[in-house]
Order: sequence, then structure tokens, then C-alpha cells
Amino acid sequence: MAPLKFCANLSWLFTELPDFSQRMIAAAAAGFEAVEAAWLYESDLLELRRAKEASGVEVVLINTPPGDVQSGEAGLAAVPGRQVDFRRGLDLAVKYANGLGCKRIHLMAGRVPVGSHRRDVAQEMEGVFVQNLKYAADILSKNGITGFIEPINTRVTDPVYFLDSPHQAVAILEKVGKPNIRLQMDVFHWQIMDGNLTQNLHKFFPLIGHIQIAQVPGRNEPNSAGELNYSYLFSTLEKLGYQGYIGCEYKPLGSTEDGLEWLKDYWTINKQ
Repeated sequence: MAPLKFCANLSWLFTELPDFSQRMIAAAAAGFEAVEAAWLYESDLLELRRAKEASGVEVVLINTPPGDVQSGEAGLAAVPGRQVDFRRGLDLAVKYANGLGCKRIHLMAGRVPVGSHRRDVAQEMEGVFVQNLKYAADILSKNGITGFIEPINTRVTDPVYFLDSPHQAVAILEKVGKPNIRLQMDVFHWQIMDGNLTQNLHKFFPLIGHIQIAQVPGRNEPNSAGELNYSYLFSTLEKLGYQGYIGCEYKPLGSTEDGLEWLKDYWTINKQ
């Protein structure tokens, strides 16, 4: 069994440093060969590219722009009336992805609009989401990029996020029907919304192209106190033959470096 591949999420790790370029360098120094991030768009692309080349890390995933953060937006792919802005944001994401050699983009669904109830707009939002994902699939295909959709839990993290369960995500992927739009599994969100991780992993494994991890409920290091047994989950992924990246998207209890013992132990055992 091949060892798992981990990448540092620079929106969560190495935040002791003020900018993403510095965090890339720090991630490489800590032993990471790859990084991911949510929104890099306030950083200069040329500066990011220089840091990538200097550090030698691979950039494996970025998100589409969130939209108007001040008005509470967190992605636009499923938001009615925002299709033009979604396409504009997609173009920007592709520009940054191409500039950084990144081959994966998380197409953020977004939140139920303020003043609306989920049950009243669910059908409309799904229709918008499917339409935007089909459009994105064609754009991404021309650039050799895979798009991902990620369920985010509505019980703790984001009560009004539209896409909140793996089952909903898979039903949408079936309607989109594009091979380069796949499923992103954040173990933290899946555990909170659905549990049943072993069965869901086996059931949805053919659709999963990227995974992110954090302990539940604190969203801290995988080896911190919590309800998930990551040794078991990592072993399960190894047995399934998972070849993608696992993003370390967690909130360090102390410094990032101090919280990496779990990963250094894994690398030592697997001689990476």
C-alpha cells in the first residue's frame, strides 16, 4: 500500500506568518511537498509564483472567490442571480490556478440568500448550481483542471450553506454528469452531518478526488482529543488505494510546527 500524501492548508496552518508566500516557504521547511489554500486573491500572483518556485512545493487546490464577504457571501456557484459574478470569479480562479500550476479548484456553492428559507429556494439553487457546474466543467476541461464540490456542515460551521451533505453532493454530481467535476470530502464536515464515515468512504470513494481533515469537535490536529480515530481512517484510505491529497485544514492548538508531530510520525513510519 502506498503512503498517503498530505498538503498544508495555508489558510489554516502557518498563520503565524502574515502572507501566503511566507507560509509556502514555512510549509516546505516543515517537510510538506504540497500546499492548498482557500482564497489567495489578495496576494500578488507573481509573488506567489516566486515563492512556489523557491520553496519547491506543489499548489494542489484553491477555492473560487467567495463573492461579497461583507454581505455574508461564501461562494456563488449555487446562488441565484449571481451567475455572471460566478463566471467572473471562475475566470480569476483559473488565472491563479494556471499561474501556480494548480490542477484542482473547489467550486464553492455558497449560502442560502439572506431572507430566504432553504426549503423555499432549494430547487432553484440546485438548478443554478447544476447549470454553473456544467459551465465550469467545460472551462476547466480546456485548462486541464478538475473542479470539486464540498459539503460544509450546517450544524456548527455554517447554518445557511447550501451544500451540506455527501448525499446531496452526489445527487448533484449525477445531474451534472461531468467527469472532471468531483467530490471533495472534508472529514470534519462529513462526521458532523452524517457520521457513518467508513460506509460513506466505501460508497462514495469512486467520486472522491480530494480529502481534508481535522478532529471533531474542536477542528484541531487529527491526534488531538476528539471523536475521530485517524489512525483507522488513514489505514482505511490506504487499503482503498487513495491516491489524492489530504489537506490539513485544521486549527492548531498551539503553533503550527508544534502540532505536526502526528504527521512527522506518519512520515517516519512510511519513510517519506
